[in-house]
Amino acid sequence: MVRLRQAKIDGIHVPDLEVDDPTGDAELLLIGWGSSYGPIGEACRRARRRGTKVAHAHLRYLNPFPANLGEVLRRYPKVVAPELNLGQLAQVLRGKYLVDVQSVTKVKGVSFLADEIGRFIRAALAGRLAELEQDKTLVARLSAATAGAGANG
Repeated sequence: MVRLRQAKIDGIHVPDLEVDDPTGDAELLLIGWGSSYGPIGEACRRARRRGTKVAHAHLRYLNPFPANLGEVLRRYPKVVAPELNLGQLAQVLRGKYLVDVQSVTKVKGVSFLADEIGRFIRAALAGRLAELEQDKTLVARLSAATAGAGANG
């Protein structure tokens, strides 16, 4: 039964992934899915106006993935996946395509802002994206500890 279901999924035609890369030589690809489309697109347009070479691809299908996804991911030296979860898409992309996809996550129940994505673009190109994520984790832990301390703690 599992193989039958997989065969049905494998038979679904998914269009190739389109990449918004006006110059064709971007150093960074932002790959998103779902509601992050608007903020990622706006952040990329702003970055390009400042002269930054950044591309944007947005997945509309997650199972099966577009046939050209692996080729698209390997075309860029740096790939970042801004996600409104704990980074599951980046994990799947790393595992399936063996590409170093860096994950930027937000789990606060609100969408990314274009300014936030802009910070991620600058950090990724400067090689500081991991530091940015570690700082965010530290702040979250400190906030949780403070909230749990109560009035007397």
